[in-house]
Amino acid sequence: MMPRALGRMAALSLAALALPAAGEDRPLWEAGLGAGVVSFPEYRGSSRQRTMALPMPYFVYRGKILKADRNGLRGKLFDSDRVEINLSFSASLPVESDSKGRRRGMPDLQPTAEVGPSLDFNLWRGDTDGTRLDLRLPVRAAYTVRGGVKPVGMIFSPALNFNTTVFGHSGWHLGVLGGPIFANARQHKYFYEVAPRHAQPGRPAYSASGGYSGTQLLASLSRRFKRLWVGGFVRYDTLRGAAFDDSPLVERKHAWAGGLAATWILGESSRTVVSDDD
Repeated sequence: MMPRALGRMAALSLAALALPAAGEDRPLWEAGLGAGVVSFPEYRGSSRQRTMALPMPYFVYRGKILKADRNGLRGKLFDSDRVEINLSFSASLPVESDSKGRRRGMPDLQPTAEVGPSLDFNLWRGDTDGTRLDLRLPVRAAYTVRGGVKPVGMIFSPALNFNTTVFGHSGWHLGVLGGPIFANARQHKYFYEVAPRHAQPGRPAYSASGGYSGTQLLASLSRRFKRLWVGGFVRYDTLRGAAFDDSPLVERKHAWAGGLAATWILGESSRTVVSDDD
């Protein structure tokens, strides 16, 4: 499940923008390319840390319905002053079950894609600087996307999301997001179940159930210059009390992840739109 969270972190932390003034004209789209480095456990509960250098495409689209911004890729289905219904997307990276890890001899974890609705409430917003506090209630269905499309469960991850500018009018943007995660038995089985045929000394058979999946807290800091965006994030993850925390595939119940990135803005549209929320 950690690779899935990486996709979410990238969307939240490595595609962020400095907050413009409310109602400011912005290009309809902006695109760029850069690079970053991230460090994270192979999956939530793994003791093996993976550090990767990654290309970082930068894309912002401010359409009336489809948007891609610091909140990720989303389709706005309903919008009022305080309530939005969006489409929520996420993704995961594959995990190979090699001879040295706790998953040795088990099937590899395939990359997955997630999609579903998110009911988002604005709880509070500042008068002038774009500061806001939102409650997000996304529900997504997960599917493998390699070796055949297969459903691998449902995820519900309610979270409070706080965005503000920091250091006066320096242009630095701070985002903090946190909350519990819940998933059904199929999702937990995909990551944490040990079938009897895969049991071995030190890794007994285990049947995972649905329920609480732990809690995550993520903080990101970024700044947009004229043609350059820089940013980074740090994330804390706890599995204490999770429905699967006694799985033999869970080696540790607390973990940190982080990353840094820089992207260069290579182009933007001549058409502008009024932007209130990015």
